[in-house]
Amino acid sequence: MTSPPASSLDGLTVLERGWLSSNNVLLHGAPGQGATLVDSGHCTHAAQTVALVQRSLAGEPLERIVNTHLHSDHCGGNAALQAAFPGLPADVPAGEFDAARRWDEDALSYRATRQRCERFAVRGRIEAGTSLRVGARRWEVVAAPGHDPQALMLFDAAHGVLISADALWENGFGVVFPELDGESAFDDVAAVLDAIARLPVALVIPGHGAPFTDVSGALARARSRLASWRAAPDKHARHAARVLLKYHLMEEREQSLADLQAWAAAAPLLQRLHERIGRAEAAGPGAWGLRLAGELVAAGALRADGERIHDA
Repeated sequence: MTSPPASSLDGLTVLERGWLSSNNVLLHGAPGQGATLVDSGHCTHAAQTVALVQRSLAGEPLERIVNTHLHSDHCGGNAALQAAFPGLPADVPAGEFDAARRWDEDALSYRATRQRCERFAVRGRIEAGTSLRVGARRWEVVAAPGHDPQALMLFDAAHGVLISADALWENGFGVVFPELDGESAFDDVAAVLDAIARLPVALVIPGHGAPFTDVSGALARARSRLASWRAAPDKHARHAARVLLKYHLMEEREQSLADLQAWAAAAPLLQRLHERIGRAEAAGPGAWGLRLAGELVAAGALRADGERIHDA
């Protein structure tokens, strides 16, 4: 990619992670103000997140956490950070505030996906249409429904920097979860891509992957993916099922085939996807999960070793 101007990242530290943990972005404040952390990764990597943040702060206080949305790969480090920085507040999208306060694992998707996330203390709401100022930067809060109905982006118009979370990656965007439950959301994805195109974006810091400057190219690739899924919604559903399995193996690192089958059989979202698109392939969601895992092994995304399966 083309390197962004150094000034684009002045006052920012981008901690590029992987796919189980989202990227973490430190917005450094003016002297004495403290820093804001955008997203905190997955609970499996929480100790690493705390160490990376402490090193990047270099003695600067951490003022708060802001979450773009509450999928487990974006807020799973909140609890560990609050333990390491006593009193650290976490602010979440307004539409998820009540569910997060109650720790409603159905509303927060953790029970449906059978993903892990440690409960954390919630302080306040982040509202689309407002802004937050950290240091010399003013960040507009932009609604980004589609991947998640409550998701938000942050945009610094003065520097052209967009923290896009899972609304736009260099090669695509996140699974459109509402579509998996029969709720129309592909139009929301299209509207968010159009909204990004209207902004004077010079640099995107995505939820996963390296920051990039080829915004028009990324938008074109995202629109192409969206068109293919709109034309064949079951293709998107199958992709989502495979993502759930891959994500689970990233959490576990390795597992027996029997335990993987049991997990697949008990995951409500995988059950629903099996009912929708997998019944002709396997008698139940557990067996279908093993079939999908075999496809991921063939693609090199997982590795089989006798009766065990490993993340690759």
